[in-house]
Amino acid sequence: MGSFSAWHWIIVLVVILIVFGAGKLPKVMGDVAQGVKNFKKGMAEEELPPTVTQSAEETEKSKGGPQP
Repeated sequence: MGSFSAWHWIIVLVVILIVFGAGKLPKVMGDVAQGVKNFKKGMAEEELPPTVTQSAEETEKSKGGPQP
């Protein structure tokens, strides 16, 4: 038990190449990058307080009252 050596990482990379294939690897990494980008964007956005909406009565009044 200890840190991984270079041989461990080489074996892991070979297994990943075998599982995903060389052609799919760029697509997988692009999807991962897009996910990280979206996550950072979501974390950067400020949480805005909910806006106050008109009540149902005010909406009916502005439309001319309830329809018979």
